[in-house]
Amino acid sequence: MITALKVEVPIACFRVSRAREYAQTYPVPPPATVYGMLLSMVGEMDRYRHCGIKLAIALLNEPEKSTILRTFRRFKKKQIFDPTNARPDYQELLSDIQFIVWVASGNDNAQPRLCQRLTDAIANPETVDRFGGLSLGESRDLVNGINLLPEDYRGESLRWLVQQQDGLLTLPYWVDHVGSKGTRWQRFQLLPPSEWCQPPDNAWIEIRVE
Repeated sequence: MITALKVEVPIACFRVSRAREYAQTYPVPPPATVYGMLLSMVGEMDRYRHCGIKLAIALLNEPEKSTILRTFRRFKKKQIFDPTNARPDYQELLSDIQFIVWVASGNDNAQPRLCQRLTDAIANPETVDRFGGLSLGESRDLVNGINLLPEDYRGESLRWLVQQQDGLLTLPYWVDHVGSKGTRWQRFQLLPPSEWCQPPDNAWIEIRVE
Protein backbone atom coordinates (compact mmCIF):
# COMPACT_ATOMS: atom_id res chain seq x y z
CA MET A 1 0.00 0.00 0.00
CA ILE A 2 1.23 3.50 -0.88
CA THR A 3 -0.11 6.81 0.43
CA ALA A 4 1.00 10.19 -0.93
CA LEU A 5 0.57 13.44 1.03
CA LYS A 6 1.09 17.06 0.08
CA VAL A 7 2.48 19.05 3.02
CA GLU A 8 2.65 22.84 3.41
CA VAL A 9 4.59 24.53 6.21
CA PRO A 10 4.85 28.36 6.39
CA ILE A 11 8.18 28.45 8.24
CA ALA A 12 10.59 25.91 9.73
CA CYS A 13 14.20 25.12 10.52
CA PHE A 14 15.62 21.65 9.87
CA ARG A 15 18.67 22.21 11.96
CA VAL A 16 21.92 20.76 10.66
CA SER A 17 22.85 18.10 13.19
CA ARG A 18 26.42 19.28 13.65
CA ALA A 19 25.63 23.01 13.72
CA ARG A 20 26.58 24.81 16.91
CA GLU A 21 26.43 28.59 17.47
CA TYR A 22 25.14 29.31 13.97
CA ALA A 23 22.02 27.16 13.56
CA GLN A 24 22.04 26.25 9.88
CA THR A 25 19.14 24.46 8.22
CA TYR A 26 19.03 21.63 5.73
CA PRO A 27 17.33 22.68 2.46
CA VAL A 28 14.85 19.80 2.77
CA PRO A 29 13.21 18.06 5.75
CA PRO A 30 15.24 14.95 6.69
CA PRO A 31 13.44 11.59 6.45
CA ALA A 32 13.62 11.21 10.25
CA THR A 33 11.82 14.55 10.70
CA VAL A 34 9.10 13.63 8.21
CA TYR A 35 8.62 10.24 9.90
CA GLY A 36 8.14 11.98 13.25
CA MET A 37 5.52 14.29 11.74
CA LEU A 38 3.61 11.32 10.30
CA LEU A 39 3.58 9.56 13.67
CA SER A 40 2.33 12.73 15.36
CA MET A 41 -0.41 13.05 12.76
CA VAL A 42 -1.91 9.67 13.69
CA GLY A 43 -1.27 10.09 17.43
CA GLU A 44 1.39 7.37 17.63
CA MET A 45 3.83 7.85 20.54
CA ASP A 46 5.90 4.70 19.97
CA ARG A 47 8.32 5.60 17.18
CA TYR A 48 9.38 1.98 16.80
CA ARG A 49 5.85 0.83 15.95
CA HIS A 50 6.02 1.52 12.21
CA CYS A 51 9.71 0.86 11.59
CA GLY A 52 10.12 -0.68 8.16
CA ILE A 53 8.06 1.85 6.22
CA LYS A 54 9.60 3.54 3.20
CA LEU A 55 9.44 7.26 2.43
CA ALA A 56 10.07 9.20 -0.76
CA ILE A 57 10.29 13.00 -0.58
CA ALA A 58 10.07 15.61 -3.34
CA LEU A 59 10.09 19.40 -3.01
CA LEU A 60 7.43 21.31 -4.91
CA ASN A 61 9.32 24.60 -4.69
CA GLU A 62 12.55 26.11 -3.44
CA PRO A 63 11.85 27.62 0.00
CA GLU A 64 13.18 31.08 0.76
CA LYS A 65 16.01 31.16 3.30
CA SER A 66 16.42 33.89 5.90
CA THR A 67 18.47 34.42 9.05
CA ILE A 68 17.15 35.61 12.40
CA LEU A 69 18.62 36.34 15.81
CA ARG A 70 16.88 34.38 18.57
CA THR A 71 17.47 33.22 22.12
CA PHE A 72 18.83 29.71 22.56
CA ARG A 73 19.08 27.84 25.82
CA ARG A 74 22.13 25.76 26.68
CA PHE A 75 22.14 24.36 30.18
CA LYS A 76 25.50 25.30 31.69
CA LYS A 77 24.10 25.85 35.20
CA LYS A 78 21.77 23.54 37.14
CA GLN A 79 19.31 26.33 37.83
CA ILE A 80 17.18 26.34 34.68
CA PHE A 81 16.50 30.10 34.83
CA ASP A 82 20.13 31.09 35.36
CA PRO A 83 20.79 33.92 32.86
CA THR A 84 24.01 32.27 31.63
CA ASN A 85 21.89 29.44 30.20
CA ALA A 86 20.36 31.79 27.60
CA ARG A 87 22.19 33.63 24.85
CA PRO A 88 21.32 35.09 21.43
CA ASP A 89 22.49 33.22 18.34
CA TYR A 90 21.72 33.22 14.66
CA GLN A 91 19.33 30.70 13.13
CA GLU A 92 18.46 30.01 9.51
CA LEU A 93 14.79 29.61 8.59
CA LEU A 94 13.03 28.32 5.50
CA SER A 95 9.77 29.95 4.39
CA ASP A 96 6.97 28.55 2.21
CA ILE A 97 7.92 24.88 2.37
CA GLN A 98 5.87 22.67 0.09
CA PHE A 99 6.67 19.03 -0.53
CA ILE A 100 5.12 15.65 -1.24
CA VAL A 101 5.89 12.53 0.78
CA TRP A 102 5.07 9.08 -0.50
CA VAL A 103 4.65 6.45 2.23
CA ALA A 104 4.94 2.75 1.33
CA SER A 105 4.16 -0.03 3.81
CA GLY A 106 7.42 -1.84 3.07
CA ASN A 107 8.29 -3.93 6.12
CA ASP A 108 5.79 -2.24 8.42
CA ASN A 109 4.32 -5.20 10.31
CA ALA A 110 2.02 -3.21 12.60
CA GLN A 111 -1.75 -3.50 12.26
CA PRO A 112 -3.15 -1.26 11.02
CA ARG A 113 -0.19 -0.12 8.96
CA LEU A 114 0.86 3.52 8.92
CA CYS A 115 -0.39 4.07 5.35
CA GLN A 116 -3.89 3.06 6.40
CA ARG A 117 -3.75 5.14 9.58
CA LEU A 118 -2.76 8.24 7.60
CA THR A 119 -5.62 7.76 5.17
CA ASP A 120 -8.07 7.22 8.04
CA ALA A 121 -6.75 10.28 9.92
CA ILE A 122 -7.57 12.56 6.98
CA ALA A 123 -10.94 10.94 6.27
CA ASN A 124 -12.02 10.84 9.94
CA PRO A 125 -9.87 13.24 12.00
CA GLU A 126 -12.23 12.99 14.97
CA THR A 127 -11.10 9.38 15.53
CA VAL A 128 -7.45 10.33 16.12
CA ASP A 129 -6.33 10.57 19.75
CA ARG A 130 -3.43 13.03 19.81
CA PHE A 131 -2.33 16.25 21.51
CA GLY A 132 -0.63 19.48 20.50
CA GLY A 133 -0.29 21.10 17.11
CA LEU A 134 1.05 19.16 14.14
CA SER A 135 4.56 20.42 13.47
CA LEU A 136 7.51 19.58 11.23
CA GLY A 137 10.64 19.77 13.36
CA GLU A 138 10.40 22.24 16.24
CA SER A 139 7.05 22.54 18.00
CA ARG A 140 6.66 26.13 16.78
CA ASP A 141 7.00 25.04 13.11
CA LEU A 142 3.34 24.20 12.61
CA VAL A 143 2.02 22.46 9.51
CA ASN A 144 -0.43 24.67 7.64
CA GLY A 145 -1.95 21.96 5.44
CA ILE A 146 -1.63 18.25 4.74
CA ASN A 147 -3.78 16.51 2.14
CA LEU A 148 -3.97 13.24 0.25
CA LEU A 149 -2.56 13.43 -3.24
CA PRO A 150 -4.98 12.29 -5.97
CA GLU A 151 -4.06 8.99 -7.63
CA ASP A 152 -4.03 10.70 -11.05
CA TYR A 153 -1.70 13.48 -9.86
CA ARG A 154 0.09 15.13 -12.79
CA GLY A 155 1.08 18.37 -11.14
CA GLU A 156 4.03 20.64 -10.62
CA SER A 157 7.71 20.03 -11.26
CA LEU A 158 9.32 18.04 -8.48
CA ARG A 159 12.80 18.09 -6.97
CA TRP A 160 13.40 14.54 -5.82
CA LEU A 161 15.52 13.74 -2.78
CA VAL A 162 17.46 10.64 -3.86
CA GLN A 163 20.05 8.43 -2.21
CA GLN A 164 23.45 8.98 -3.76
CA GLN A 165 26.79 7.62 -2.57
CA ASP A 166 28.61 10.90 -3.22
CA GLY A 167 25.63 13.18 -2.50
CA LEU A 168 26.20 16.57 -0.91
CA LEU A 169 23.50 16.14 1.76
CA THR A 170 24.01 13.84 4.75
CA LEU A 171 20.62 13.48 6.43
CA PRO A 172 19.37 11.34 9.33
CA TYR A 173 16.69 8.73 8.68
CA TRP A 174 16.66 7.69 12.34
CA VAL A 175 17.55 9.91 15.31
CA ASP A 176 18.81 8.77 18.69
CA HIS A 177 17.30 11.27 21.13
CA VAL A 178 19.50 10.07 24.01
CA GLY A 179 22.97 11.04 22.84
CA SER A 180 23.71 10.42 19.18
CA LYS A 181 25.27 6.96 19.04
CA GLY A 182 22.15 5.38 17.54
CA THR A 183 21.49 8.06 14.90
CA ARG A 184 21.56 6.66 11.36
CA TRP A 185 22.60 8.66 8.32
CA GLN A 186 22.37 8.43 4.55
CA ARG A 187 23.84 10.58 1.78
CA PHE A 188 21.39 12.28 -0.56
CA GLN A 189 21.17 14.65 -3.48
CA LEU A 190 18.36 17.01 -4.53
CA LEU A 191 17.73 16.51 -8.24
CA PRO A 192 16.86 19.38 -10.62
CA PRO A 193 13.13 19.99 -11.17
CA SER A 194 11.43 17.36 -13.32
CA GLU A 195 7.89 16.30 -14.21
CA TRP A 196 8.47 12.72 -13.08
CA CYS A 197 5.40 12.17 -10.85
CA GLN A 198 6.31 8.78 -9.38
CA PRO A 199 9.24 8.14 -7.00
CA PRO A 200 12.36 6.78 -8.71
CA ASP A 201 13.87 3.69 -7.09
CA ASN A 202 16.67 5.59 -5.35
CA ALA A 203 14.18 8.03 -3.77
CA TRP A 204 12.82 5.37 -1.38
CA ILE A 205 14.43 5.34 2.07
CA GLU A 206 13.51 2.75 4.67
CA ILE A 207 12.99 3.92 8.24
CA ARG A 208 14.83 1.30 10.24
CA VAL A 209 16.89 0.68 13.35
CA GLU A 210 20.01 -1.35 12.66
